This record gives sequence, structure tokens and C-alpha cells, in this order.
Amino acid sequence: MIDADGSPGAVKEILFRAARRTLTPLVLVANRALFIPDDPLFTRVVVGAGLDVADAAICERADPGDLVVTADVPLAAKVVEKGALALSPHGEIFDEESVNERLSLRNFMAEMRSGGLATGGPPPFGPRDREAFANALNAILEKDLKRRKAEKQNRPKTD
Repeated sequence: MIDADGSPGAVKEILFRAARRTLTPLVLVANRALFIPDDPLFTRVVVGAGLDVADAAICERADPGDLVVTADVPLAAKVVEKGALALSPHGEIFDEESVNERLSLRNFMAEMRSGGLATGGPPPFGPRDREAFANALNAILEKDLKRRKAEKQNRPKTD
């Protein structure tokens, strides 16, 4: 599932290719209409406008074992708490340990900004981010593929 409102186009393209390659359904959640390729693997969920409406929809739909792509650290923390894995468009994997560290850092920086410190925004999405995202996604998908193969091999055979 992807928090598609602010996700770079390059990230969506990588996800489309990966979903097709692995035959994995991909859900794009946004509060506006999005173009998605015509493919039964892809689902678009358009939610109402408003602060965190898309985040709430993603959190509601996230199940243990799902992968959620988002740059929103509080959303990442919520889905990780539900047993999902989160991945930022910059290739940062959020698990139980790392998401709490990033949430603390995010909150600290918000306090600094509210105190008048100009911290600037994140750097623009570039080729290194694209590569880091693709590499992290591939690592996650390979691990999932190995898990699925092992589960399949361990199933009792029925005649």
C-alpha cells in the first residue's frame, strides 16, 4: 500500500514494476484522483479531503505483514504498531526499533521549528533516493518471496 498523495512519480513507477514482477497487489491511497496503469493488480482508493484522512484510511487497511510506503513518520509508526512494515520513498525501512527513533527525531525537530529555528525541509528527491528505494524494496520483496517459498514447502501435501 502506498501513501500516494506526496509520493514521487519515480517511486510509483518502481512499485508498479515490482508489483507486476512479483504478482503482488498494490493499493494507492490518496485524497485526489490519481492516474494508475490499467492492471488488475492495482487499486486506487480515493478518500475525502482533510488532514490525515488518507493516513487514517491506510492505517485502517494495513494488516500484519503488509508493506506501506510513506514519508509520514507518524503514519509509519502506526502501521508498524499494527505489525506492518513501512518504507520511506528515500529507502529507509521503518521497523519497531527504527520508527521510534525517527518519531523522536521528528518531534524534536518540530519543537525546534516551533521555537523559531529554521531547519529547512527535506532535500529534493533525486537519483540516489530512487536507487535507495529500489534497493530496499527489492530486499523486502526477496525476503518475502523466500518466506512464501518456505511456507509452500512446509505445507502438508494433500492427495
